[in-house]
Amino acid sequence: MRVLSALFLSLAVPCSALAQTADGLQADAAAMLDLVAHNYAYPERVPEGWADHHAGLRDAIGQIETRGELLGFAETALHRLCDHHAITGPSSPDSAALVPSFADLWVEETDGNFRITQVRRGSPAAAAGLLPGDDLVAIGGVSTGDAVTAFWGTEPPRGDACPGYAARVLAAGPRQGLRHLTVQRDDQAITVEVDGLYTRGIERPDGPLAVRDIAPQLRHIVFNDSLGDAAAIAAFDAAVSDAPAGTRFIIDLRETPSGGNTSVGRAVLGHFTGAVAPYQRHVLPVEARETGVPRSWIEEVSPRQPVFAGERRAVVLVGRWTGSMGEGMAVGFDALGVDVMGSPMAGLLGAIGDYRLEETGWIFKLPFERLSHVDGTPREAFVPPLRIEPGFTGDADDDPALAAAVDWLSQG
Repeated sequence: MRVLSALFLSLAVPCSALAQTADGLQADAAAMLDLVAHNYAYPERVPEGWADHHAGLRDAIGQIETRGELLGFAETALHRLCDHHAITGPSSPDSAALVPSFADLWVEETDGNFRITQVRRGSPAAAAGLLPGDDLVAIGGVSTGDAVTAFWGTEPPRGDACPGYAARVLAAGPRQGLRHLTVQRDDQAITVEVDGLYTRGIERPDGPLAVRDIAPQLRHIVFNDSLGDAAAIAAFDAAVSDAPAGTRFIIDLRETPSGGNTSVGRAVLGHFTGAVAPYQRHVLPVEARETGVPRSWIEEVSPRQPVFAGERRAVVLVGRWTGSMGEGMAVGFDALGVDVMGSPMAGLLGAIGDYRLEETGWIFKLPFERLSHVDGTPREAFVPPLRIEPGFTGDADDDPALAAAVDWLSQG
């Protein structure tokens, strides 16, 4: 078994080779704001406009004197986009856990109420007994509404997505330390002390895939957050190639929060099309800003043997921990006519690029390219046509979405 663990707690220890002056650190802070304003693919998420959005941040630049203060500034700047796909490369033990990769609760806000809509299977939150449908009423002993207000430290950003974004980040907790969460279930308030995923992790089988035959001619293929692992291509090829004739497949993308790359995605999709076919659309806003000429293109997938293109040969399972490339595969499968089943996904925005700050050499990641279904639906807005809320209830054998997938394929 392997355990999902922290990939980087990388705020460098000061040394003479890395020492920067306050002027240099402040130059990086200013450059970061300019890079975001110029390259970010979703400016509509800043309804107040960039000048107002950046005003308070720019006023704070002159107070930066240490690398730790620059990190805090960078994290604050990206948090204000309310975009889980915009992240810093460096971090500290107090940095917020990355959502969705290191989150085990999906929290949504409606009219000031914060409800847990999904709990990650095998996670500390699941072990603590938290359930979909619980209302998250306090974090660290502070009401969730007050905690969300305090999260911004100043005037909150105006985007509609921002309260839910902040609640998910707060519920995931810092990269080190315990979380104290209080939920309301019916008339009962329940407080739990929970490790974060950076500390405790999630156990997964070794290897990029878990493959099992759950009925005659019905094979369940689970990606173990491995869409960025080239070994997943050979593993998936083997899983479909050695299946008995007539086998139908459940392709489970519900544990792919860290995304991956298109090589793995196209390799998998290629087994489910008999001809070269489009699977997603790209738009590059920064080129239009620089040249006045829009740029967009369609990415295609090519057939790979063996091909399973018949009706109901496969169903794809997705959920809130289907992220980035997993979401791209879901829209691609749908474009190819393969059934997609589950709940809304992580809603991660676009494709991310790396941007380097000159003085420190730090990298931050920012969505610079918009992605959509070939029918024009933004990837983040795509909802599975076969809607199943996989409300995990704490029983390791209770998986309503998987049961629904088995039933769906059995009807074909």
